[in-house]
Amino acid sequence: MTADDLFGLASGAVLPGWLILMLAPRGRWAWLDLVPSLILPLGLSALYTGLVLAHFSASGGGFGSIAQVRMLFASDYGLLAGWVHYLAFDLMIGAMMAAQMDKMGLPRLSQAPLLALIFLFGPLGAFLIWVAQGSLRAVGKGGAA
Repeated sequence: MTADDLFGLASGAVLPGWLILMLAPRGRWAWLDLVPSLILPLGLSALYTGLVLAHFSASGGGFGSIAQVRMLFASDYGLLAGWVHYLAFDLMIGAMMAAQMDKMGLPRLSQAPLLALIFLFGPLGAFLIWVAQGSLRAVGKGGAA
C-alpha cells in the first residue's frame, strides 16, 4: 500500500470513533465506548508502530533539533507516521475527555463542539475542557460555601 492509501484508511478509520464520542449514548451500550477508547487507538498504534519500524531508521532524522524533526517528516511514510500518531492520540484524549465530561454531567450536545476542537486542534480542545472543568468546580465550590 502506498502512503496515500494508508493516509486515507487511517483518516477515515477515526471518523466512526469521533461520531460515537459526539453522538452515541454512553452507558447503554458499554461495548460501543470501546471503539473510540480502545479498538481504533490500538489499530492506529499498530499502524504507527509498523511505519516507525519500517521507515524511522532510513529517515536520518531525530528529535534533537527542528532540522532533525524536519528530516523525520521529509518522506511520505515519515509524515504519515506523524499523522497517525496525531490521529491515535487525539482520539484517545477525546475518549478520556468525553468520559470526564460525562462524569461532570455535561450533555452530549454540549460535549460535541469541545470534542470537535480536540479532533481538529488537539491540545486546544483539551485546554478548553480543562478550563470548563475548573470553572464548574469553582462555581460548585462557590455555591456550597
